[in-house]
Amino acid sequence: MSAAPSGQWPAILTWRAPDAPRMESVRVQLSGNRIRANGRIVAGATAEHPAFGVYYDLHTDESGATKRLGLTVTLAERERQLVIARDEENMWLVTDARGQSRAGYDGALDIDMLFSPFFNTLPIRRARLQERSAAITLPTLYLNLPEMSVVAATASYSSAGTRPGIKVITPGTDSHGTTVTVDADGFVIDYPGLATRI
Repeated sequence: MSAAPSGQWPAILTWRAPDAPRMESVRVQLSGNRIRANGRIVAGATAEHPAFGVYYDLHTDESGATKRLGLTVTLAERERQLVIARDEENMWLVTDARGQSRAGYDGALDIDMLFSPFFNTLPIRRARLQERSAAITLPTLYLNLPEMSVVAATASYSSAGTRPGIKVITPGTDSHGTTVTVDADGFVIDYPGLATRI
């Protein structure tokens, strides 16, 4: 299990699923609370989904809230693109091959993506849950893969202030949630059942 030393950025973080043919690797650049991330998810075929690949490019604002996510999903038969961007009025513009839609998603500031431990880092870092005891429940945009559907959802995060355990309840977990391990910078090290950093 690896962890980028605190303060040594940019860094490449890589996670491997424990019981599925899937990996995620992302290059992360930090500037204060601002994050720029370029990542890939590669998944082999399973009973639940075909083989697919994802490339994403994420930009946050100075608070660490998502400003723009560009996404390319590749399946054997096609490649599709999606752009999700938040404007100054905190409205989200979702653009894909079918056109554009604009919605508030209940005031969400974050995107959570199925199969990605990286995206859980965004609310954890913004709320500084790796440093303090707190519980937050947030509206979020939940992005399903590989179909690329975007739905409004709720995510809950709670920490006892004694890193490394943060309880997470998202659409990707059951109703009891799971406890993830994070490093000193709030980046996920281990997400039980989903992936572990290598």
